[in-house]
Amino acid sequence: MTLFGKKRVIKKARKRDMPDGLWLKCPSCNEMIFGEEQEKALRVCPLCGHHFPMSRAERLAMIADPGSFVEWDRDVYSIDFLGFVGAASYQEKLESNRRKTGEVDAVTCGRARLSGRAIALGVMDFEFLGASMGSVVGEKITRLIERGTAEKLPVIVICASGGARMYEGMMSLMQMAKTSGALARHADAGLPYIPVLTHPTTAGVMASFATLGDVILAEPGALIGFAGARVIKETIHQDLPPGFQRPDFLLKHGLLDQIVPRGELKATLARLLDAFCGPLQASEPPEVPA
Repeated sequence: MTLFGKKRVIKKARKRDMPDGLWLKCPSCNEMIFGEEQEKALRVCPLCGHHFPMSRAERLAMIADPGSFVEWDRDVYSIDFLGFVGAASYQEKLESNRRKTGEVDAVTCGRARLSGRAIALGVMDFEFLGASMGSVVGEKITRLIERGTAEKLPVIVICASGGARMYEGMMSLMQMAKTSGALARHADAGLPYIPVLTHPTTAGVMASFATLGDVILAEPGALIGFAGARVIKETIHQDLPPGFQRPDFLLKHGLLDQIVPRGELKATLARLLDAFCGPLQASEPPEVPA
């Protein structure tokens, strides 16, 4: 480009370095959100209410009373018993996800207090191999339920999953029956179980313990379903209603009992436990670490 016979030189301003996570763009309203403001709001967009992903540590802190969580079965971890080989081995994937998350598998379970009441609490983490349900995830969820039954505790599980962990073949699929059997015994003991469905909760987890609760709660906007929309459409050869795997549609058609924004979740769980178990007695003994 020339201007009055001379070549015009346009210099581009250097992009200033921006620390990661300082500003976040909301995928729903496209507004930029200050990262610290979003963190204080429990990873919820203050403008449109979009629920961003949340780490398991953040979820534990959101649900459990401060200092009350005691982890169970942390030493249970997955191994590559089938010798699975693909683009990368299963063992390599496990080690990579352990380094990334600092956790040994996709679920953390333990005893906690929620507004003073003792509970058995499990939190699934999509950051670890898509929170896929392998033999260890199924075993830890089952142990959580069984220990909750033995100690007469209500059980709460924050659910998230992309499906079964196919690196483990049938051993992953059998966890659906194992967790469901534990929940049946928990129900026979007259104890409540409340799953909270977060984004995404799909496939084998959805078809087992995620939807076997006395009351089923979901976060706004979560993807909830068994198979993907494309697979369903190709199978039944019909157009699918808009939003059919989202909480509003599922609540309307009876799969969910309540959609609960993240900021209201702990108070909602406390009210439900009061309804199931009776008001908390002031004389209840203090927490004893397990």
